[in-house]
Amino acid sequence: MSASQSSMSGGGEAGVRTVVWFRRDLRVEDNPALAAAARAAGEVVPAYVWAPEEDGPYFPGRVSRWWLSQSLKHLDASLRRLGASRLVTRRSADAVVALLDIVRSTGATHLFFNHLYDPLSLVRDHRVKELLAAEGITVRSFNSDLLYEPWEVLDDDGCPFTMFAPFWNRCLCMPDPAAPLLPPKKINSGDLSRCTSDELIFEDESERGSNALLARAWSPGWQNADKALTAFLNGPLIDYSVNRKKADSASTSLLSPYLHFGELSVRKVFHQVRMKQLMWSNEGNHAGEESCTLFLRSIGLREYSRYLTFNHPCSHEKPLLPHLRFFPWVVNEAYFKVWRQGRTGYPLVDAGMRELWATGWLHDRIRVVVSSFFVKVLQLPWRWGMKYFWDTLLDADLESDALGWQYISGSLPDGRELDRIDNPQFEGYKFDPHGEYVRRWLPELARLPTEWIHHPWDAPESVLQAAGVELGSNYPHPIIELDEANSRLQDALLEMWELEAASRAAMENGMEEGLGDSSDVPPIDFPQELQMEVDRQPVQPTQTPMMAGRRREDQMVPSMTSSFIRAETELTADFGNISEDSRPEVPSNMHLQPRMEREETVDGGIGNGVRMNGNHQQQNLQNNTRRVLGVAPSVSEASSSWTGREGGVVPVWSPPAASGHSDPYAADEADISSRNYLDRHPQSHTMMNWSQLSQSLTTGWEVDK
Repeated sequence: MSASQSSMSGGGEAGVRTVVWFRRDLRVEDNPALAAAARAAGEVVPAYVWAPEEDGPYFPGRVSRWWLSQSLKHLDASLRRLGASRLVTRRSADAVVALLDIVRSTGATHLFFNHLYDPLSLVRDHRVKELLAAEGITVRSFNSDLLYEPWEVLDDDGCPFTMFAPFWNRCLCMPDPAAPLLPPKKINSGDLSRCTSDELIFEDESERGSNALLARAWSPGWQNADKALTAFLNGPLIDYSVNRKKADSASTSLLSPYLHFGELSVRKVFHQVRMKQLMWSNEGNHAGEESCTLFLRSIGLREYSRYLTFNHPCSHEKPLLPHLRFFPWVVNEAYFKVWRQGRTGYPLVDAGMRELWATGWLHDRIRVVVSSFFVKVLQLPWRWGMKYFWDTLLDADLESDALGWQYISGSLPDGRELDRIDNPQFEGYKFDPHGEYVRRWLPELARLPTEWIHHPWDAPESVLQAAGVELGSNYPHPIIELDEANSRLQDALLEMWELEAASRAAMENGMEEGLGDSSDVPPIDFPQELQMEVDRQPVQPTQTPMMAGRRREDQMVPSMTSSFIRAETELTADFGNISEDSRPEVPSNMHLQPRMEREETVDGGIGNGVRMNGNHQQQNLQNNTRRVLGVAPSVSEASSSWTGREGGVVPVWSPPAASGHSDPYAADEADISSRNYLDRHPQSHTMMNWSQLSQSLTTGWEVDK
């Protein structure tokens, strides 16, 4: 998709009536499409089309739908204050058809909207431009979601980057992004007498109780997003570099839901953080300066997620490193259920999954812990984990989620090594050193001493009895020992390399029926229990059907008086074959093959290869294993501290401790690896202006917002 003209020159045209199509840009501030329509001095018709069926398996989850409903109400009120009569809303199974009807019924001559970069949106946007151009409608699109368009950031050879560090360094060398636009002073309302609106229903009766708690914790809307940004800039940002890894306090921005729904302009975030960085740099506050550098890097990761999706449209379905297409993922529904219910027997993992279940939120570091456990210890297909995050996270974002899960599963050239299991016990003392996070979400372990809180299976029986912990009864034994999990992982990697070698040999021998690159092998189907069932019947324009589908009882938010301890019974549901996604794919004219250079780590990674054992016998692929063409969860997450208030679960800002408790794990393995990489591969270009401020730029992936 080529970039449309985005200049907004003054002056109006007689008879201009513009439909502004809102999507994930639910704000009136720094909204280029709305600003261009207002400056045309004609009539403006703001419109929103709700067509979730087009998203296929990525039908928005309950908490995402709640946020969207609140954000649209806020946007409608803001537009009315500017002069619009109302926000036109349509419920449809085909967004393009609904848009065409809105344009015809209002007599509009123009359609303006802002870019999205996922494959489905790219195809839809191209179709919109074709159909409306055939009707004589002028269609223009703008950049509202990124600092730089994906086609603007290329390497010296004019090709897209395949690793984050050089991508972000190139962004830092580019001219500063444009300053954010102010809201229009006034918009002229279009004639809506012949344009009907549908009532959009985002929740059913079974979800109302759970959603009521969200309203106590969050305030959607672009003006509330601005308040949240101000609170972060004037509060936790200064200590972000020290506190961002603490899972038991709110040390991050909590801005990711606002960014996902476009209630907050990324350009505004960037410029305001830069102003703070310049101020602290002039004051000699190096800690504050480094905090800004790290937070801006998290913005860079969000940029990179869109960049990756644009240049690799299948990144949410297939790994970017070809050999990982042969990894024999374990298809085990019981493992999957135990993980998502927080009953793995590893306290930090279980606490994280309980928090996600109860609140729709998860600290960035805990997201890494639970997803790494999912992929490396349980060896479940990473697309399952990504889909579950999509269904349950308040800030579910397909591009960021794909980037995160690709990173965790080792599917990126600069991702984590798949052959190294992160010990949840060590991760617990790293990110929750005092055990407060575990105690908050696992009340059955609340009385355990900190010494044993992250590995209760090693505690003396007398300690367990005094704490009221009975392993195997009120808290489970570990689902699998880490030594056994590591052995299984090494066997799986060996099998993967054997399959990859066989495929390569078949291709070299010209055997067309060989394994090839497995690109024609479909991904492992999502379990039926994850599939959001929606009404596939055509939606009548005058109807507003209720949300159809089965709701998972174990994912409903409980009352605050109920216990978090779940029943130990296992669910035994069959996996159904889910029909292949029939959405059209967007071919990319970029180079899709990722570069094969990999960072060498201290322990050595997959990039160095796995030694083959000549006596190893290949396991039968039909025994509990199948290949998957994987994908991903998120790296762009924020964290929060949750406390009970009026019976609700509420995120609160926790001021840093007076002692300035330093994080003994300020640099994790990923950070060390990245620094080593920079030492070996210094950038040849020179940073411009503000990018020279921080000389200690880290390149770790696990940076949260």
